[in-house]
Amino acid sequence: MNMNFDDIGVVILAAGKGTRMKSDTAKVLHKVAQKSMIIHVIERALEIVSADSIHVVVGHQAEQVKEEIHKYYQVNYAYQTHLLGTGDAVKVAIPGLASRIKDVLVLYGDVPLIKEETLFMLVEAHKKSGAKITVLATEVDNPKGYGRIILDHCNHLLCIREEADATEAEKRINKVNSGIYCFDKDLLVSALNEISPENSQGEYYLTDVIEIAQKKNQIITVVVIEDSRQVIGVNTLEELDRAEYLIQGLAYELP
Repeated sequence: MNMNFDDIGVVILAAGKGTRMKSDTAKVLHKVAQKSMIIHVIERALEIVSADSIHVVVGHQAEQVKEEIHKYYQVNYAYQTHLLGTGDAVKVAIPGLASRIKDVLVLYGDVPLIKEETLFMLVEAHKKSGAKITVLATEVDNPKGYGRIILDHCNHLLCIREEADATEAEKRINKVNSGIYCFDKDLLVSALNEISPENSQGEYYLTDVIEIAQKKNQIITVVVIEDSRQVIGVNTLEELDRAEYLIQGLAYELP
């Protein structure tokens, strides 16, 4: 990929504790194919933007995470002092973005199988459509644990419903949110100032930005990828083992 997105900023969320890993090691430092998950994600981002456009949000074991990254790359950091959700995590990274940044690509430090081609496709679709938000989605057989993509009768995105807040009918939807987005920066900043933690988890959901944009009649596009393996999040040791197994297949099967 030779195209350079100079006005794209990348925010990688890597502040979580990962308590379900049952480990003292920060979740994003667990290794897949002998490399920490956060390093996999940074390497994919570097195929789209330069290192000075990458901002890693750290929190739990922040110094250990920074130390690991520093062995390989020089990127920017933002600190999430209190782990108040994905919306809050992105918000703390906003002040560090350069003035040239017009769009923000949000990635996750525990999604190590994402491919360069997918990120390029997402950002390119965002640019070409003139959308304020572009959502990366996929379809899965078992959507439990994922935010559901809620569409209207015309197939337009209404919102993304977190499972904890979903109705029984919404829980049966198998088109799910990957958690990866490209946002118009100005829209993102404005909407982040409007979201609240009034939900079952008491957190600031980044997905609430979608609903705010929809109510303002902003253009929101959804890019659906067939290979759901790329957007598997690693939250348990079992999922870590699965990612280790899958990464070999992805390396050989995808272009």
